[in-house]
Amino acid sequence: MHELSLCDDLLNQVIAIAQQNNAQSVESVTVTIGALAGIEPSLLENAFSIIKINTVAEFAQLIIRKVPVTVLCLQCGAKSEVLLNHLLCHVCKSHDTSLISGDELVLASVAFFV
Repeated sequence: MHELSLCDDLLNQVIAIAQQNNAQSVESVTVTIGALAGIEPSLLENAFSIIKINTVAEFAQLIIRKVPVTVLCLQCGAKSEVLLNHLLCHVCKSHDTSLISGDELVLASVAFFV
């Protein structure tokens, strides 16, 4: 379950941000997860609920925003939201595409009480 190690890294970032801002507690943590990131959101939520115990983020809510897979067509220049494992341009139907988004895990925001 690599979600636990991801949560450990995520929590370390959250704790550092809270310390930099003299926060007493963290209210919420928002992450964006791409559909191709290889992360199961429910496992990430479970791991976060375990790893946050006895930290400044103990009562924080984990908010997960899913990011669709988007490609740039290298033939016609169109940007298209595509299905998983079907990275085909919706305009010209070319397979010659480049991934713009959909494989990321990003710490988007941290809300806290000072």
